[in-house]
Amino acid sequence: MLIRFVLMLAVAVAIFGGIAYTKYRQIETMAATFTVPPEPTDVAVTKVKQVAWQKSIVGTGSLTAVQDVFVTNEERGLVAAVHFESGQIVTTGAPLVSLDTTVDAAVLSGLMAEQRLAEVQYERAAKLVRDKTMSQSQFDEAAARRDRVAADVVAQQARVTKKTIRAPFSGTLGIRRVDVGDYLVPGSNIVPLQTLDPIFIDSAVPEKFLPSLALKQKIRIKVQAYPNEWFHGEISAIESGIDPDTRMVRIRAVLSNTDQRLRPGMFAEINALQGLGEKQLVIPETAITYSPYGNSVFVVIDGKSGLTVERRQVETGESQDGVVAISKGLALGERVVTVGQNKLRNGMTVAIAPDAMASTPK
Repeated sequence: MLIRFVLMLAVAVAIFGGIAYTKYRQIETMAATFTVPPEPTDVAVTKVKQVAWQKSIVGTGSLTAVQDVFVTNEERGLVAAVHFESGQIVTTGAPLVSLDTTVDAAVLSGLMAEQRLAEVQYERAAKLVRDKTMSQSQFDEAAARRDRVAADVVAQQARVTKKTIRAPFSGTLGIRRVDVGDYLVPGSNIVPLQTLDPIFIDSAVPEKFLPSLALKQKIRIKVQAYPNEWFHGEISAIESGIDPDTRMVRIRAVLSNTDQRLRPGMFAEINALQGLGEKQLVIPETAITYSPYGNSVFVVIDGKSGLTVERRQVETGESQDGVVAISKGLALGERVVTVGQNKLRNGMTVAIAPDAMASTPK
């Protein structure tokens, strides 16, 4: 009995001793792991630079065609022929649609016959009045009849001419709204026609900027269709008054659009340039972490233990072309993280990734 007890005790000691040893080794391994410093986090950085800041008035606006109409008809009639394709470029006077003129041409022929008769009667009356065989009043009636019929012929000729609808100016056609066989009443929409080069942009800015606006002032715009490209123009008109509801002043600028990439109705960001202002410290917008509690950046610090980062609050100003002006919080030449901020916390060690020094405009 004693021997069995001793054996069981020995087995229990061996089992629990093994478990204890295993746990000890695990704890020792974990402790060794925590004592090894973590690998530095790779980041991209850029230096804080100083540039002559381009002052501008920032706003938004919509592009507008210089000439923009819906081609319509003056005379009613049945569409006999369509002479254009949707999206076609046309010149002034180009025929677009022909209405049926069968009845109008017949009426014109009858009026021209009446005109010839009226001319003959007038010539006869003129001879008779010279011979004193016709009264002056009868001659005047013949003259009036001749003039009235001539006017009717001119009016009917104009009516026939208007049955061919032509482009009022040169431009680009939109999508047509009529087909052969349609019956058009006066004022029917046939096709939109727009002049796309040049093109206008209409915008409104707060009244406080009115003294800074001038005709021929250079502007630049950016549209969502081409987010990485600026289009340049100049102010062509400034509204004479201020909108009493919004306290904004409307401006219109004109831009060259030879490639017709800009289209009426596009929403645009507009900058009215005012020349170079004071020098400003600038960094890329990607370096800034925005939050309701303030904007911050991670600054790279070169210390005894290597490169570490420090989160720093900054005050930002205007932004242009992907860079933002810094009014407080940074010094010229300091390095800030532009890529990888989401992996960082204050005091972490970092490594600058090869070829990862970002640049800012000069």
